[in-house]
Amino acid sequence: MRLLFAIIIIALSSATGFGQLAEFSIKSPTIKLPKAKEGDQVEHIYEFTNTGKAPLIISSYKVACPCTKLELPKEPILPGQKGKIILSFDTKGKSFYQDRIIYLEMNTKKKTEKLRFKIYVEPKP
Repeated sequence: MRLLFAIIIIALSSATGFGQLAEFSIKSPTIKLPKAKEGDQVEHIYEFTNTGKAPLIISSYKVACPCTKLELPKEPILPGQKGKIILSFDTKGKSFYQDRIIYLEMNTKKKTEKLRFKIYVEPKP
């Protein structure tokens, strides 16, 4: 009987823990970067906060072009803490208006969050 009671208590404790999720909060998921010249390397830092109740883990990202790279946090972002994602965009071979979407895979309710940036690249003469 004691064993059964202990198993029920453990199961209920585990169930309440599973309801806690990380939450990715960012002020500006879409940004407009300053003009750049073709061939420039452009960088930007996205700052975000984990407003959830569990550590936030960003496991990977997807982009359509290898010209866009991210440096993700290596450690989980604890609830209430801020984190940074460093964007690097290589404008080599790019010109005029560029609009890029980045999909972040993480342990939030939505599983995928989206970042976006826009930039005008002046072509080489």
